[in-house]
Amino acid sequence: MNHDTPLSPRPLRHLSDVRHRVLTARQLRERGIPAAETAERCRPGGGWQQVLPGVYLLHPGPPTSEERLHAALRYAAHRGPAVPPQGGQAPAAPTAMITGLAALALYGFTAAPPLLALDRIEVLVGPTRRLRPAGFAGIVRAQELPEPQEVTGVPAAPVARALADAVGGLADASVVRRLLTEAVRDGHCEAAALVRELGRARLLTRPPVADAVDTLLAAGRALDEQRLYAMVRAHGLPEPLWNVELRLPGGPQLGGVDAFWPGHSVALEIDSRAPHPEEEPPHAPFDGKRAHLERLGITLVRCPPRTLREAPQRQAETVRAALTAALEREPGAYVVVLPR
Repeated sequence: MNHDTPLSPRPLRHLSDVRHRVLTARQLRERGIPAAETAERCRPGGGWQQVLPGVYLLHPGPPTSEERLHAALRYAAHRGPAVPPQGGQAPAAPTAMITGLAALALYGFTAAPPLLALDRIEVLVGPTRRLRPAGFAGIVRAQELPEPQEVTGVPAAPVARALADAVGGLADASVVRRLLTEAVRDGHCEAAALVRELGRARLLTRPPVADAVDTLLAAGRALDEQRLYAMVRAHGLPEPLWNVELRLPGGPQLGGVDAFWPGHSVALEIDSRAPHPEEEPPHAPFDGKRAHLERLGITLVRCPPRTLREAPQRQAETVRAALTAALEREPGAYVVVLPR
């Protein structure tokens, strides 16, 4: 057999696109290439190779990092039937996305090993897939799949989920700390959202993770405060009193706020709490505090970290509107302001 001869009347497209260099047995059959010819191509000197069960690389030599990613996705998407759901309904189309350290490498984490250094590429799939790990393809199951993020043409789990899947298998506390800190420091995700994801994965009590959480929250808090300072000054808002405690004269404490404009009776709080997943609604503590302050004539503005990061102008407009509205109402109750 001459391996330079086309194998079918429907020859494969050129191999410049990785999606056409990595194909499953089913995809090859759909292109008119029977299993016997695929097996022949995978013999020594044939030019092809099987890199995972049912997944073929259409050139000799080791796969590139991109090819390994697509091979793992092909394996997860096409290998094994879905478990039939109850009620006789047809199963949804299978979905798979890269997660764990491989996803973090795609997102550009410097603390994650490069893709080619990873022994395993983890793929996140739904609970109805009958799949087992094979070769360099690891399988991680989720009761509910998140919305994947497209990174260089590859579907990847959101950063918080990818981090939870990654650190769950790491024993080195220093590596865990570097990964979690980089996620927050470089703006990949918010500290509170990451802690919630770690809580859902039941990782908060594991020593390497527990040791890093305080550092993680402190880093997130410092970053949020820096963004708040920059927002106030960049958008020409009046300078507030920063990071103070409010209390009634001779009475109970009203709580701490991140910024307070005493002449307007307007306070601002960065709402970066990390509630337990079962807590409903997630902003109940903030809402209770706001209602209490409003009874005293003090407006409390909620400032989500994500808005500070992604839309500081919108947050500044919210604060400006609160300050303007304060000029049209009765002054608030007199409160004592103390450093926090």
